[in-house]
Amino acid sequence: MALKGAIELEVFTHIADGAGTSAEIAKRANASERGMRILCDFLTIMGFLTKHDGTYRLTPNSALFLNKRSPAYLGSIANFIADESLLVNFRDIAAVVRKGGTINGAGTLEPENPMWVEFARSVAPLAAISAPSLAKLVADPGRRMKVLDIAAGHGLFGIAVARHNRAAEVVAVDWKNVLEVALENARKAGVADRYRTIAGSAFDVDLGSGYDVVLLPNFLHHFDPPTNVGLLKKIRAAMKPGGLVATLEFVPNDDRVTPPVAAAFSMMMLASTGSGDAYTFEEFDRMFRDAGFGPGRIQDLEQSPQQLILTTA
Repeated sequence: MALKGAIELEVFTHIADGAGTSAEIAKRANASERGMRILCDFLTIMGFLTKHDGTYRLTPNSALFLNKRSPAYLGSIANFIADESLLVNFRDIAAVVRKGGTINGAGTLEPENPMWVEFARSVAPLAAISAPSLAKLVADPGRRMKVLDIAAGHGLFGIAVARHNRAAEVVAVDWKNVLEVALENARKAGVADRYRTIAGSAFDVDLGSGYDVVLLPNFLHHFDPPTNVGLLKKIRAAMKPGGLVATLEFVPNDDRVTPPVAAAFSMMMLASTGSGDAYTFEEFDRMFRDAGFGPGRIQDLEQSPQQLILTTA
């Protein structure tokens, strides 16, 4: 919450612009000097700032990711990660563990949940880093292809495919309110003429048919394996024979405690979903095989803690 507050007050941007003391930073942030001094000291203790002779400076990571003027700025993610609708899931972990899933009703999966609009906008900068790498792995430039983007959110993965391959047509599936964000991004990217949408749940809507590539980013972790197998069977039925599914996920090793970011994601799923998890590659591969797909392979993505699982129909 201290980091979220610092991002909201643009502390890192003010320091990058030349403010060094708590008084200077507080003046630019329209905040109290005492409050700013305590906040910046705490950020220093936590490793986000350095301090020498009363002057604060950015660390290399803070300069790159938390200064709004940096092209790699990721501070907007705080709007999602520290949103109250998400934090409430973690108020009583003992109860969550006793139940084996969220104690917050439908959790994050209720239809048209406005939190997903916030998610689509706030995590877009992070997706923009890895989307071009994904596109290069799934789309050959110039080859006509029909692409389905499940739970498209901000749409940046499908948009990256459309930009990489000007012969690709993309169909995005998500809630109607979320798809407005994807359409906005498609227009900005100049691919709106090859980008259309299907509003609703991927479990319920008619997905269409004849897809060469299906993008499945950050979706299967919300559900248990039998539910995922049912969805994967539906996806396979909508694909051309030999088509490719690209599944982007946090994938822990078999020990479930490494690598740290991917392995820790299971706690996020425990508290915020009824039956989701961070699945290992072996578990993903088994789900795909049970749905009639061939064996999959796992692929690292540049500058991403997530991995890509590529599976052929």
